[in-house]
Amino acid sequence: MATTRAGRAGRWFRHWRSRLLYSIRGRATVVTVVVSALILDVCLALAGMLAQDAAENVVADRVEKTVERIGYDIARTDATVPIVPREDEANLVQIVRNDQTVLAASADAQGLPALAAPSLNRNQLLIDRKTCPAFLDDCAWVFGLRMPDSPYGPQVMLYAAEPLPTLAGTWPVTLWALLILALLLGLIGWWTWRTVGRTLAPVEAIRAEMAGISAAGLGRRVPVPDTGGEIQHLAETVNDTLERLEEATGRERRFVSDASHDLRNPIAGLHTRLEVALDEPEGYDWRAMTREALRDTERLNDIVADLLELSRLDSRAPAPMERVDLAALARREIDRRPAAVPITPRLGEGAVVEANPVRLARVLGNLLGNAERHAESGIGVAVGVEEGEAVLEVVDDGAGVPEEARERVFERFARLPESRRRDPAGTGLGLPIAREIAEIYGGTLRIADSPVGARFVLRLPLAPPGATLVR
Repeated sequence: MATTRAGRAGRWFRHWRSRLLYSIRGRATVVTVVVSALILDVCLALAGMLAQDAAENVVADRVEKTVERIGYDIARTDATVPIVPREDEANLVQIVRNDQTVLAASADAQGLPALAAPSLNRNQLLIDRKTCPAFLDDCAWVFGLRMPDSPYGPQVMLYAAEPLPTLAGTWPVTLWALLILALLLGLIGWWTWRTVGRTLAPVEAIRAEMAGISAAGLGRRVPVPDTGGEIQHLAETVNDTLERLEEATGRERRFVSDASHDLRNPIAGLHTRLEVALDEPEGYDWRAMTREALRDTERLNDIVADLLELSRLDSRAPAPMERVDLAALARREIDRRPAAVPITPRLGEGAVVEANPVRLARVLGNLLGNAERHAESGIGVAVGVEEGEAVLEVVDDGAGVPEEARERVFERFARLPESRRRDPAGTGLGLPIAREIAEIYGGTLRIADSPVGARFVLRLPLAPPGATLVR
């Protein structure tokens, strides 16, 4: 039983130690309390000093008035008179000769040595200072006035003294100061703990909601506090991130589904042809069937190549960047293509960008291949500079793309009916790859309005001067 209690106590101690020393809430509370304790200690010390100084001023004023009143009474008579202070005056009064002999004293000062040491009153007419003689329990404020003529003789000193209050040295004052200090520190610690806890409560709510989110439940969102500060911005950013993650997961699932579908067709065709070929009699001419199977393998190769390129683009795999002249790149790609459809180039100067030339060549190749599939009689390619950007346009005179489908054609594996009719073996990945490459280099690829056909517009930032130009 004792071991169990000790274990619980140890866990409780470790729990609160971690909360106070390692959590933001605990560290903020500890730091605030420590800093407040230092500030309050300084404030209490200053308050004590001010109170002590005020008390000393009161004592000094009372001692001075005592000397003035008794000295006036002595000066009015020719005979010695008893030294009797009033109730509101200092109780220690002495008349002292130059040799420190006490000639007269009040009742409380009877039997005491001279209140001022010899070094203090030698040849001095006035004494007004703090002194700490050994025969008094506490330090006292002494006021002394030299009297040239008096019933007690010439050149005597009239002293009045009163012990100084020691506010900081009395235990009730010290106890009250400590109690007030502890109360203030407790209040500050509680308020800091409560305030920081309430401030971080939305963070805990966000954490709890995030802990319950899985890949199967990305539709959940964290609560957004209406605080207008950093925590609200954090919650909004988390929700935006979850939304993008949900969209990316959805795209990935569609991607896998579409890729499986597109891969299944050529694989099924190839499988069927091989089975049929095996069932044919000896001497059968397999050439036609082999050519069909070769086309299926070529389509498989194209799909796999596009998938690998998309994988590299999604992972942002680095590729060497160079300064590329878009006009020279377009001229080279046009010259390489077979003359299936006439291409009319309008290639301006100065459209120099910083990118990987192989990837840009793929963008242009995909755009030209798409235009060749849909063009009726010709294709136009234009390169120029507009508003600080390099612009490349590929225009065909085909059926065009309906405005509501202009973004859909850039989705992976998305193919419009016209595209499926003209190119049944297409993968639907060419345009998405081209847009991904454009966005990697800070550009855009979209379909713009055109009187006839489709007009694809690629915009890329102009390259800064200085690097080697690739033509």
